[in-house]
Amino acid sequence: MPNISEGLTILAELPWPLVMVLAGVLALSECTLGLGFLVPGETALLIAGASVTETDQFLGMVAIVAGCACAGDCFGYWLGRRFGTRMRETRIVTRLGREHWDRAATMLRRHGSGAVFTARFLPVVRTLTPVAAGTSGMVFRRFLPASLLGSSGWALLHIGLGTAAGTSATYLEDVLGRVSWILFAAVALVGVGAVLWRRYRRRTTGPKRERDHDTEQSAVPSSDLTQNPPQR
Repeated sequence: MPNISEGLTILAELPWPLVMVLAGVLALSECTLGLGFLVPGETALLIAGASVTETDQFLGMVAIVAGCACAGDCFGYWLGRRFGTRMRETRIVTRLGREHWDRAATMLRRHGSGAVFTARFLPVVRTLTPVAAGTSGMVFRRFLPASLLGSSGWALLHIGLGTAAGTSATYLEDVLGRVSWILFAAVALVGVGAVLWRRYRRRTTGPKRERDHDTEQSAVPSSDLTQNPPQR
């Protein structure tokens, strides 16, 4: 069984400010156009969340990750406002998939700023929606609150899952460790009991067999008396 708690201990031994900075950088990379395709930000957040042990650490990490994710969205929004519809023809969007761009544009036309919030929880689309929002001409005062709410919910979800997974893994390993010792003790007791039972059986059945053998040797068969009757 892998030593899960040992791995979490190693992560927890890192300076906490460094863990926070790394979580923020990964969130920024995940939510920035192009980098989100290369950096597994959500997986990193789950691992970082597993190292959280206190409430203030949890709240601090959620705040930093949400802020960095929102900053990545704002950078994408600025690119959309700066280059307009030409962004759809760029190599980055082509690599990510123009169908995702079209999906983000459709969501923005139908739901407006609500699409910015919803897209935060959709892979790939979340990195293209801020750019598409800037291209569509959405005003920044509508874009920013939706992005901030979506980023906060996204950070809360993944860090919360990571924290729960880390706590559950440690608890599960502790329980399994105790059960292993109980099973080991039970097997040992069964083994000792079997050895003692065999010794007891040998002590009690050995003398009995010897007595039975002596009795058989000393007994005279009655058939001998009938075959050789005493002479007068």
